[in-house]
Amino acid sequence: MNGVQIRSAERALSAGTWLIVAGAMLYSILTVTPLAAEHTPDEWDWTAPILPLVVDAAVVIVVRLDAALARLGGHGGWWPVALRWMTGCMTLALNVADSALAKDLVGVAVHAVAPLLLIVTAETGLAYRRAIAAAVSALEDKQRAEREAREKAAAERREAAAQRAREEREHAALLAREQREHEARLAREQAEREERAQREERERAQARERAEREERERAERERERLRLERERRERVEAERREQERRERAERKRRERAEREERAERERAALLAAGPAADKLPEDRARRMVRAAFEAGLPVRAAAELCGWSVGWVSARYAEHRDPGNGGAELAIASR
Repeated sequence: MNGVQIRSAERALSAGTWLIVAGAMLYSILTVTPLAAEHTPDEWDWTAPILPLVVDAAVVIVVRLDAALARLGGHGGWWPVALRWMTGCMTLALNVADSALAKDLVGVAVHAVAPLLLIVTAETGLAYRRAIAAAVSALEDKQRAEREAREKAAAERREAAAQRAREEREHAALLAREQREHEARLAREQAEREERAQREERERAQARERAEREERERAERERERLRLERERRERVEAERREQERRERAERKRRERAEREERAERERAALLAAGPAADKLPEDRARRMVRAAFEAGLPVRAAAELCGWSVGWVSARYAEHRDPGNGGAELAIASR
């Protein structure tokens, strides 16, 4: 049997068991309720259905839990067995009690059918479930053993394939390693040749660089020497020009001082002459007016010193104040 058939059988067993349990419970309630009502006070007649319900509930619990334990392959001990038989006997006694008290053997037989069927069905269902659970367990063990065998064989095949693949990879890796070593040896030799050539080229380049650097340093030293020489000559020339400039400035200063001193003496001599008794010659009058202007004398005082008119002296003052055309035009107008 396969798993589908086993599950179908379990469903059929469960459906039949619960159908019998439901019928027996209904028949027991209908049978026991009048008996309980006859032996209960009138005001408590409504409690008559409770007794068959309690007993039948115990039957349901026993059947349900026995089914679960059987499916799991377990055993609840003697207490479930005692409860199962006790509930079965109680159901049987309650169902046949009324007929037995009336000494109705046919009624006893009729009312004993449902309880006995329930008891036997519970025991048979439990046995069936245990047998099915054992069969399923054996089937699962067999399937597990077969699966393990298949897995072991597959694992051995995989291991063999992996071993072959590993050997092939190792052989390929060995060939590849030898090839790489050969290529590496060739590359190393080529690299050594290239490195030797590069080293020689670097040495030649370094020699050229040293020669060029020495030449540059020599040219730099020569340029520096020429620059220092040029700066020295320029410095000497600048010192000479500065000395000449100072000498010229000193000479000009002395000449200017001499001129100023001479002009001062001349001005003092002109101003010391006093008011002119007569009109002085024009060139001397001009010198007199200039001396008066430089000394800050008023126009009238200058006119008295030179003997010329105030207008002419004012024109000369204007010339000295504004040496431009305005002073010259004023001088012409004053004449």
